[in-house]
Amino acid sequence: MKCPFCGHENTRVIDSRPAEDNNSIRRRRVCDECDKRFTTYEKVETIPLIIIKKDNNRETYDRAKIEGGVLRACHKRPVSARQISELVDAIETEISSREDREIPSAVIGEIVMEKLKDLDAVAYVRFASVYREFKDVNTFMDELKKVLQ
Repeated sequence: MKCPFCGHENTRVIDSRPAEDNNSIRRRRVCDECDKRFTTYEKVETIPLIIIKKDNNRETYDRAKIEGGVLRACHKRPVSARQISELVDAIETEISSREDREIPSAVIGEIVMEKLKDLDAVAYVRFASVYREFKDVNTFMDELKKVLQ
């Protein structure tokens, strides 16, 4: 690892521990030349997921889009930011554990709805109403009946 201060090639790791997110390793290093210390983070390289949209366009996976949809569904509901973050983490884990690197957005939508159903029924119905594009009150009532069963 090259020293960010003097550019010297020889540095040593003096401490390693999991980072706060538990998905990376935090390493404290010291330069053998200038004796300055710095921190690096090591994370597993993942193959990017490609999302296949309804119109068959493809785009790279973006966690912020799922977070945004879940946040809107949970607006003014008794759901904490921590619960939302954990829900999105669980969704992301399920998506990334699939063997396919290309995933239809419909599959992601169904996973989100399944997780929301367990978290908050109102948030679930809100998300479903946008995701499933309810055309009339009857479609909305059909979805409500599923939740109430």
